[in-house]
Amino acid sequence: MDTIQNIAVFTSGGDAPGMNAAIRAVVRSSLYYNLNVYGIYRGFEGMVRGDIFQMDAKSVANIIQRGGTMLKTARSDYFRTKEGRKEAYEQLKKYDIDAIVAIGGDGTLAGSKLFMEEFHVPIIGIPGTIDNDLQGTDFTVGYDTAINTVIEAVDKIRDTAESHDRVFIVEVMGRDSGLIALRSGIGTGAEAILIPETKVDFTAVLNRLDKTRKNKSSRIIIVAEGENEGGAFDVADKVKNRFPHYDVRLSVLGHIQRGGSPSCMDRVLASRLGVAAVEGLLAGRKGEMVGLIGGEVAYTPFSNAIKHIREVNPNLLKLVEILSL
Repeated sequence: MDTIQNIAVFTSGGDAPGMNAAIRAVVRSSLYYNLNVYGIYRGFEGMVRGDIFQMDAKSVANIIQRGGTMLKTARSDYFRTKEGRKEAYEQLKKYDIDAIVAIGGDGTLAGSKLFMEEFHVPIIGIPGTIDNDLQGTDFTVGYDTAINTVIEAVDKIRDTAESHDRVFIVEVMGRDSGLIALRSGIGTGAEAILIPETKVDFTAVLNRLDKTRKNKSSRIIIVAEGENEGGAFDVADKVKNRFPHYDVRLSVLGHIQRGGSPSCMDRVLASRLGVAAVEGLLAGRKGEMVGLIGGEVAYTPFSNAIKHIREVNPNLLKLVEILSL
């Protein structure tokens, strides 16, 4: 392949803490290897519109600690069409861009895969999503910060729950993946954790709540928004119907989980993956997502990376069962 001279970087899909750290690493490693680097505003939509600008070291100064993404993010219905992708390619040609780093989740990687197959622009993906649901990396950028945000919120909720002998149903993000709920539930000592990957015997959960009522002054149930009992509101109704004497409260954490300053783990992870993405492109890699597996950099083809993780660690599920007594 021809020598790469001009790299573009963009973020797409849901924002995640640590995306700015990844952008910073892509920009500075590109400059380190004497490449020109360009930022694309608002993901695929900005690519279609030609919202592209050249970046330098100063462009990414003082952003590593910031949540969100300085490059913004947006959905693009037009990019889903062949005409839209062709227009995006024409915009890239104006800047002689010959390689791309795409930061985002499965939708970002799927769009990048299709674009690369049609127009043969080398692309490396960085997994930026709070859900941690991509194959090919132990953790995605943003996941650690998100679960720590949940833990901080639930710890505060438990304080008031204990003061009033309440049952709190706490909904966290995870329409297709329950990994936020699972780890944060273990970390907060939740009495039950409901996730979409597993079918929980909800009658047994209710029986456990009744059994432990005298021993606990508060009870927390963590519910992923995509779980099988119908969501947090339905779970709360079922608990109230079974135990009308319980003081049941509902808290939906929502988009608070996406924001905030990224944790040290996310900053370091994003930095390592940003540099590895650029080095991968220079080594001739394309159509792959870069991740960390066992602490080492690994590259996974887009087609494998975008398959959602459908099975959760059985040891973690067993841990929940043991510790919820």
